[in-house]
Amino acid sequence: MSAAIIFGILLALMLTGMPISIALGLTVLTFLFTMTQVPLEAVALKLFTGIEKFEIMAIPFFILAGNFLTHGGVARRMIAFASAMVGHWYGGLGLAGVAACALFAAVSGSSPATVVAIGSILLPAMLKAGFPKNFGAGIVTTSGALGILIPPSIVMVMYSVATNTSVGAMFMAGVMPGIALAGVLGGVTWWRARKFNYPRMPKASFGERWRTFRESVWGLLLILIVMGGIYAGLFTPTEAAAMSAVYAFVVAVFIYKDMRLKDVPRVLLNSANMSAMLLYIITNAVMFSFILTNENIPQTLADWMLAQGLGPIAFLLAVNILLLLAGNFMEPTSIVLIFAPILFPVAVKLGIDPVHFGIVMVVNMEVGMCHPPVGLNLYVASGITKMGITELTIAVWPWLLAMLCFLLLVTYWPTLSIWLPTYLGMM
Repeated sequence: MSAAIIFGILLALMLTGMPISIALGLTVLTFLFTMTQVPLEAVALKLFTGIEKFEIMAIPFFILAGNFLTHGGVARRMIAFASAMVGHWYGGLGLAGVAACALFAAVSGSSPATVVAIGSILLPAMLKAGFPKNFGAGIVTTSGALGILIPPSIVMVMYSVATNTSVGAMFMAGVMPGIALAGVLGGVTWWRARKFNYPRMPKASFGERWRTFRESVWGLLLILIVMGGIYAGLFTPTEAAAMSAVYAFVVAVFIYKDMRLKDVPRVLLNSANMSAMLLYIITNAVMFSFILTNENIPQTLADWMLAQGLGPIAFLLAVNILLLLAGNFMEPTSIVLIFAPILFPVAVKLGIDPVHFGIVMVVNMEVGMCHPPVGLNLYVASGITKMGITELTIAVWPWLLAMLCFLLLVTYWPTLSIWLPTYLGMM
């Protein structure tokens, strides 16, 4: 009964068009004041302790690093390097876009940032080379989603905060699925380019490849600093985020010199705005999770599902359907923070590995970012391509279909996710 009332209030507020973060907060306050005896002191204490976690500090740092890199010419150099390596294949510039998105995802942690950084440079180049607009838009929109699967990932940090799972293990678990999904998206790009005989670039010489690698190496080194530092135990994921922000600043301002010192305050302000928005959502989601736990809803749901004889296979299928439906109306941060505390106890009772379950949730978020009506990547790509959402949805469907097939693979083959962190002794 409590669950029906809580979700009924939340749904009613969301249907009014209210932002998710405010809807969460009002749901919590309404339920607290009218249907529970929880003292206000406990609410205030929970608000502060909820965002006191050390891991949450990684979020503003990764946002800042991504903003420095987006404005600092790193994306342009990564595209040049990727083009030199794979540009001579069918759909070469498109394949370079997939590769560049994967590389940029490994330094930014954000899907929209990846779409903006790569798309704003790649799309005009593809149009100039003679590729159809739909082809380029489909590649950038879907490949940009790699930003939340290839570590570092802000969504993975959110999941770790919501479920007390190791951030380091989650990061390492995203490496193999991230590379595999980049391969799948690249395969679709190559197949369509070959089918429609799209342009190919001349094969780059070894000297050209070496030159583009040398120019992009400062950006690529950030991947080594973050992942290598975490694996080697030199610093925690949060410390790695702080290191990446400082490193990105130095590269953008003093090495590449694509950003002037007078532009830095604007980047800091943009990052602070984005961080404040996310932290506000987290604060309200923490309170929402507190109410659910206080009413014993996740535990009751877990017991009910087990009583129905629902096994891991059926449960994971139900989770995928639920999260894909949620992706129609909500953005990834809200979905993770609302659904993870509810579904996680059930997954644990069914013997599903917490890290594997986290990767399944993240891949669901990726698919959600690429389909209407609220797919964040669609809106970002729409701004870059000047295409309507309907037109863009038609453009992305071949890649979106491949992502859905990949989701099934990740869901029912846990080894893909947990092999690397297990091999590295992180779980």
